[in-house]
Amino acid sequence: MPLYWRIFLLNGVVLLAATALLLGPVTVSTPVLLTEAAVLTGGLAAMLVANALLLRVGLAPLERLTRAMTTTDLLRPGRRPAVSGHAEIAELITAFHTMLDRLEEERATSSARALSAQEAERHRISQELHDEVGQTLTAVLLELKRVAGDAPPAVREELGQVQETTRGSLEEIRRIARRLRPGVLAELGLTAALKSLTTEFTHPGLSVRHHLDPDLPPLGRDTELVLYRVAQEGLTNTARHARARHAELTLRHTASGVELRVHDDGGGIGAAPEGAGIRGMRERALLIGARLSLEPCPGGGTDVRLTVPDRNS
Repeated sequence: MPLYWRIFLLNGVVLLAATALLLGPVTVSTPVLLTEAAVLTGGLAAMLVANALLLRVGLAPLERLTRAMTTTDLLRPGRRPAVSGHAEIAELITAFHTMLDRLEEERATSSARALSAQEAERHRISQELHDEVGQTLTAVLLELKRVAGDAPPAVREELGQVQETTRGSLEEIRRIARRLRPGVLAELGLTAALKSLTTEFTHPGLSVRHHLDPDLPPLGRDTELVLYRVAQEGLTNTARHARARHAELTLRHTASGVELRVHDDGGGIGAAPEGAGIRGMRERALLIGARLSLEPCPGGGTDVRLTVPDRNS
């Protein structure tokens, strides 16, 4: 039973016992006059109502703290309960805020380490795919070309098909390596990397357009990487799950900072739980103090927004 009702019922029992005594052996008149009974009953009702209101006001901060404890998500920082109430309750809410600060700081530190290790591992795998697997497939292509030159016409045709399959596998390996390590981001900058990303995801079933603001403020290396990864994950979800025909990637400079938006006309997010990709986007957003929102669009589709606040504002 909640604390409010336990205290209220306990007080009610005491008041009922006092009233019963007044109406029984301890009374003003014997027998009890109707007016006296009415006065005592009205007084009891007034005391119960006053007691309920006082308890409700006194325990309201605890109820707000309970709701905050049950709904707090470290990946979605929101409003915290205000420090109010008497000394013990105010101290409890303050301790809860201190605990949240510590948990958010520890999670940000651990997430930064994990994402840094993830980027390093992506770089290593990309390098191995490019240097080892890519070179091996290139050597296989050259050998197939040499063998096909000396083979009979019937075998030459079959070798040509094997060459095309190998060439397709080599292109796929290079595409995966580019996704794991966006070299264009480090070499040509964020705008060029996002343009390349939209081109990569455009295919006969999906058209991806971009609107990139040329007047962007200076962004740090970590911020550019987060913007790129969020755009990459948003377009990946669109291509794999949304069943969309059109998508737009927008990067613009607003009064509050830099806003990245990925919008599609697919089936929307629905009631499906968030997967590892979306939670990864939220963790990356927290690393740079950005705000991430995923919302369904009124006309269908999903709208992903990442807002990076302007450090100078």
